[in-house]
Amino acid sequence: MSTTPQHKIGSGFGATSTADDVLRGIDLTGKLAIVTGGYSGLGLETTRSLTRAGAHVVVPARRTDVAEEALAGLERTEVDELDLADLDSVRGFAERFLASGRTVDIMINNAGIMACPETRVGPGWEAQFATNHLGHFALVNRLWPAIEPGGARVVSVSSRGHHFSPVRWDDPHWRQGYDKWAAYGQAKTANVLFAVHLDRLARDRGVRAFALHPGGILTPLQRHLAKEEMIERGWIDENGTVLHPEQFKSPQQGAATQVWAATSPRLDGLGGVYLEDCDIAEPAPDGVETRDGVVTGGVKPWATDPAEAARLWALSAELTGVDAFAA
Repeated sequence: MSTTPQHKIGSGFGATSTADDVLRGIDLTGKLAIVTGGYSGLGLETTRSLTRAGAHVVVPARRTDVAEEALAGLERTEVDELDLADLDSVRGFAERFLASGRTVDIMINNAGIMACPETRVGPGWEAQFATNHLGHFALVNRLWPAIEPGGARVVSVSSRGHHFSPVRWDDPHWRQGYDKWAAYGQAKTANVLFAVHLDRLARDRGVRAFALHPGGILTPLQRHLAKEEMIERGWIDENGTVLHPEQFKSPQQGAATQVWAATSPRLDGLGGVYLEDCDIAEPAPDGVETRDGVVTGGVKPWATDPAEAARLWALSAELTGVDAFAA
């Protein structure tokens, strides 16, 4: 079975392209998209652009009142309750959606948390791994009866942060020596591995999966970072002014790669790859390389290894108790 090479295809878009740019000329009328966290930051820009192209967007939200307010006046949107850190909530959302009888054309796993203090959810799971990966794993598997008939693309928003850590198989829940950035890195690696294995399982059924780095964007994702830490990282000065704006994308630019992944005809017949700057990313060597303190691009081998992806799928199915592809 053929696989997609992890190399650029020359999309014609780049780091400064916006979500509206990549959707120009694409008609999504009659299409249904689910965008987790589609009411804040990159998710909100994604929702706006998809609806402008004609799609109907379902926005699962932990804070439904905040989501309703953010989406007020935006046509073809609806909000339903979902807490990715609570598997009962995931099941409830999926059951309500499946009961509607609709199919999914676009699934964007956009919601996430970053570098939070050590937090335990569910049966003691580390919150970043649980929210960013396990919640989305359970959600996609529970929604599978609606995803497969739609021949959907499933898009997972990862991050260049996956460079910080592979999956820690001996301690995935960080019960020994929590490191918020390494834990974030593991969760983002998991997002890529999820796309790799889902694509392998689902491609013969017409469903393709992608993962991506949206770019550096200052959004509410940084809510767990102290101002002092952002100053130390060289992102802002004492007054909160962004020091190197050329290193950061606008939210519209940041939303572009996930929208491109979900809709671009250039990706027809492709899948199971990691994207950045609206193109397939190149492989990156082991180790964390930085340029002026910023992690350089590409995807690490531990995030695209098919054996690692299969191992993570098995672990995730065991932890969540759900696997749409179980024999």
